[in-house]
Parts: sequence; structure tokens; C-alpha cells
Amino acid sequence: MAMLVIYTFVFSVVFKARWAAQNEVAGVSFAVVLFVGLIVQGLFAECIGRAPGLIVSHATYVKKVVFPIEILPVVAMGSALFHSFVSFIVLFVAMLLAGNPFHWTILLAPVVLAPFLLLTLGLSWFLAALGVFLRDIGQMIGLLVTALLFLSPVFYPLSAIPESYRAIVLLNPLTFPVEQARDVLIWGKMPSWSGLAVYSAISWIIAVLGFAWFQRIRKGFADVL
Repeated sequence: MAMLVIYTFVFSVVFKARWAAQNEVAGVSFAVVLFVGLIVQGLFAECIGRAPGLIVSHATYVKKVVFPIEILPVVAMGSALFHSFVSFIVLFVAMLLAGNPFHWTILLAPVVLAPFLLLTLGLSWFLAALGVFLRDIGQMIGLLVTALLFLSPVFYPLSAIPESYRAIVLLNPLTFPVEQARDVLIWGKMPSWSGLAVYSAISWIIAVLGFAWFQRIRKGFADVL
């Protein structure tokens, strides 16, 4: 909450960031728009940030116990989802108290975020396996997650980015879910079904490849741990 207040002040007061739709939908505050982006990014950051150390911190499950270690990233995601759920409750209470409008498209939020969760899980499997062999990768991931935060439309609208650089931002895995989450939760817009189909296909591919990578090299975990 403290960081939300700081970010809101810096980007709305100092840098005068505004969303075009914010002017069209009465009663929507900058803090609400920002909070949605931070919730999506926070879920991603928690899962990806914990992934490299998941197997190392549960070495006993690898060496002494017959345990399906591939579920560790799933468990970590469950924890992150709980934190996000609490954040969404706070968001809705804040919207209610502030008199922000509610739209029926809120019900589409799970549909919009499901492919994002799948993509995040695929990356978590990949990084969890890689973290066994490259112990310092966690520091690099922290820097990467921070870079992705500022290279995604969390603090500013996508329309504020020059057209020549917009394609780079669209490659960010956070860009599409952040934009779509705001559309259904705040602006009352339908999601981009064509974009969602493409993002879902990419997410499935990354999830399958991440799981396959994990299963392929897990045989060497015990030797390293």
C-alpha cells in the first residue's frame, strides 16, 4: 500500500500520467488504474522471483523422498494467487468507497488472466530447473523482473509510447494481461478475443516447453544437490 501511494504521487502528480479512457469513464482514479497493473505484475514477480530457489530450498524432496517436485512451482503460484486475491479484494473495496463504477465485464477477469498464469507457470518450471545448476540466477531474475515492470504499461498507458517503440513493449509478457485486465476490470470493455487467442497459444507453448525442460533435466538434480 505504501508503494502504491508513492507510485501514484510520482506518476500522476509529478509526471502527469493519464489514461485516455480515464477521461471517458467518470470516477476512475489514477490509483485504481495503477493498482490493477501492480497486482498483475506482483503475481508475476512473486512466481518468477521464487522459481530459481524452489528446488534448492527443498533438496530433501529430491534426494530422500519420492515426491512430485514438479508441483513446487504450482504450489508457489497458489501462494501468489492468494496474495493477488487479497489485493483484488482491497481493490474492489477501494473502488466501492471511492464511488468508482463497476462493470459486468469484471466476470471476464479469470478468462483474461488464465493464459497469463499458464505462461508464468511455464517460465517457473524452466527457472526452477535452471536454478539448481546456476545458483546466482536469482539475482539476474530480480533485475529482469524490475526491467519488465518499467517496460510494461503499469505506470503509463500503452498509447504514451512512441509508435516506433511500441512493438518492443508488446513483446513484454506483462503488457497484454495488464492492458486486458484494466479493460475488463475498470473500463468495462470486452477483451481482445483475437489477441487473447494468440497470447493463449503462446502461453501453452511456453508451458509445455517449460514442463518438458524440467522433466528432462530433473534426473541431474540429485547429483548437484
